[in-house]
Amino acid sequence: MATKKKAQQRGSTDLIKEFQDYLLVERGLSENSIFAYSYDIKKFLDYLQKFQKGKAVGVVTSDDIVAFLKQQQEMNISTRSRARELAALRQFFGYLRDEGRVKVNPADKVEPPEIRRTLPDYLTVDEIRSLFTVFDENDPYEIRDRAIFEMMYSSGLRISEACAMKMSDVDLDNLMIAVRGKGGRERLIPFGEQSKQVIDDYLTNSREVILKDRDSEYLFISKKGESLNRKSVWRLLKKYISRTGITKTVTPHTFRHSFATHLIENNADLRSVQELLGHLDIATTQIYTHMAASQLKEVHRKHHPRG
Repeated sequence: MATKKKAQQRGSTDLIKEFQDYLLVERGLSENSIFAYSYDIKKFLDYLQKFQKGKAVGVVTSDDIVAFLKQQQEMNISTRSRARELAALRQFFGYLRDEGRVKVNPADKVEPPEIRRTLPDYLTVDEIRSLFTVFDENDPYEIRDRAIFEMMYSSGLRISEACAMKMSDVDLDNLMIAVRGKGGRERLIPFGEQSKQVIDDYLTNSREVILKDRDSEYLFISKKGESLNRKSVWRLLKKYISRTGITKTVTPHTFRHSFATHLIENNADLRSVQELLGHLDIATTQIYTHMAASQLKEVHRKHHPRG
């Protein structure tokens, strides 16, 4: 019996290794993605061993996968994690089907758990204003920091997009920036006169001071004359938030949420906001309509006699 169990475990290990090779060579997935898939598949194979009497992979049914996901739910595994596990199983059995080891993919017929999208935090207009009053206008580094946060808020940039921005991406005369987003997709985004003044201040009174006698193609540069990295920007933001009375959790991405929410609150159409954010799917942008509606409900609750 022990010998049979060891043989099954060895077979599972070999199968996972083959699947890992497929994900790397055929799918070109990252090391982190391969690790996540492998972890979920191993969890399912262990489930078959312990709770399905060592059932062979080749005879697994949709009901087996449903039972596994139900057990995960009973163990308080999050909805998002269970959805990821199902996605991993679809990839795994899809690979086995293509290899001729199973006739059908049993995971295809399993409905994914519904993921409730939570509304992300954003800053109100008053909170944005209060944040932009805490910077020292005589410190070249704080002038730089105000400029990067101003650009992130005024144009809805991801932190990676702001850090990667080059001098050649900024058109101060026409108040436009070129942004390279996810997948290398480029989009043009306008910014306002107020943002131009902040960027001008940075270029005139800060950037050259930080660079000294060095050169850099990047717009926002570090003390070493290199492009700012995301961890540094996050650390700086925490410092400035601590100077305000803002108590909510604020991350660099909060500027992007605030940008989109304020546009929607001021009646910008959804398609335009989608284009400005660089979302491929408008469903991703629609969350900001929910955020705006949530804000309106709060105003009604606070100020209406029957709220």
